[in-house]
Amino acid sequence: MAEHSARHCCLGWDFSTQQVKVVAVDAELNVFYEDSVHFDRDLPEFRTQGGVHVHEDGLTVTSPVLMWVQALDIILEKMKASGFDFSQVLALSGAGQQHGSVYWKAGANQVLMSLTPDLLLREQLQACFSISDSPVWMDSSTTAQCRQLEATVGGAQALSSLTGSRAYERFTGNQIAKIYQKNPEAYSRTERISLVSSFAASLFLGSYSPIDHSDGSGMNLLQIQDKVWSQACLGACAPGLEEKLGQPVPSCSVVVSLGTSDTLFLWLQEPMPALEGHIFCNPVDPQHYMALLCFKNGSLMREKIRDESASRSWSEFSKALRSTELGNGGNLGFYFDVMEITPEIIGRHRFNAENHEVSAFPWDVEIRALIEGQFMAKKIHAEGLGYRVMPKTKILATGGASHNKDILQVLADVFGAPVYVIDTANSACVGSAYRAFHGLAAGTNMPFSEVVKLAPNPRLAATPTPGAFQVYEALLQRYAVLEQRVLTQTRRPSE
Repeated sequence: MAEHSARHCCLGWDFSTQQVKVVAVDAELNVFYEDSVHFDRDLPEFRTQGGVHVHEDGLTVTSPVLMWVQALDIILEKMKASGFDFSQVLALSGAGQQHGSVYWKAGANQVLMSLTPDLLLREQLQACFSISDSPVWMDSSTTAQCRQLEATVGGAQALSSLTGSRAYERFTGNQIAKIYQKNPEAYSRTERISLVSSFAASLFLGSYSPIDHSDGSGMNLLQIQDKVWSQACLGACAPGLEEKLGQPVPSCSVVVSLGTSDTLFLWLQEPMPALEGHIFCNPVDPQHYMALLCFKNGSLMREKIRDESASRSWSEFSKALRSTELGNGGNLGFYFDVMEITPEIIGRHRFNAENHEVSAFPWDVEIRALIEGQFMAKKIHAEGLGYRVMPKTKILATGGASHNKDILQVLADVFGAPVYVIDTANSACVGSAYRAFHGLAAGTNMPFSEVVKLAPNPRLAATPTPGAFQVYEALLQRYAVLEQRVLTQTRRPSE
């Protein structure tokens, strides 16, 4: 289309859990092209649910690496068919679901360097992976490897001080250790291990892309202060691992991302690693750090409760939030259909106003209990990292659920702060495109804030309801106590 071909632009990509998305952003930071490939819908031959395969043990969760490759084939063909003018692309950047890992077979780099536009990527790369099903961030099958890693470096706090996090099952180093222990032949055939983000970059580069400091911080392998691989951690996970990873490179307010998982980001001046949450190298400012809290039961949990309690209707779901009172009459719920990360709880647990566990709530109470509980958990665990709501605190909400004003109202009420949104659900893609423009300015010491000064200002979406602070102040205390009770009841035997 002529509209596409007239503008110089940067592309922003997102290889997320459920789909691959792309946006094109022009020099004035206007989004003028968007497209996506949804794994379950557009690639049914891979038989994924929510973009993943949950194995029989209920703990192992993987995605077919060739599904990601084929999705890129499809989206590039769609762009070509639309008349998109690739000659106008100045640079591209991307995001990938964190912690997921891709295992390139010996000889794969030679194939990457010899890619031809005459054939689809899947045809050319189908024999290039030593592990066909990549472990992803939802996996929680590596508890034994986590304990081994912590023991090697002197305990959980020592590992957190070194790498920014205690050992977590989804973190890549522990996944690599499991593959080495369970499938040593495949590990020995592997010449390079990529994160999903560096894997996607490799497809465009035609050679192995290095792992960046920020994404590398989610592996339990990178020393976040020195920004080098920890030799002790590498040795604890697998032999010859440093060569397979390559050398890490620089990645040249409060944000809540409401996607497949819910993620809370905090900008930090100084890292204070703890046993909960994560400290990562800051992707846009190498002098600072970023704290992150990840909650696995995010949008998929909301969709399940929508289907069960609101006849699969977001309109009915929102109606329930509007019709129920703040604080939900004292009814509190914990909804973790898969093992949660923060905290480590599984199952559904409902409590009435007298703190007695009950088997069910009315449909509208169920919906408010889910949403209030999700946001109370975020606030409680953010405060555990030192976060406090101040008079000028603003929350920026992104992701698919940020389009639901009733969900955002609960967020504003629970946190006691105004909530702002950016008018796109594809925030990871847009942010990637901004990073591409930032990359074009590499070497000029231009701050990221200068690059994005033309970006649209976030829009105010919700402000706290009068009286909400008093309602949730008491509820948050109850929620924290009940969370500890549930955690004690459901703690895994190995712990």
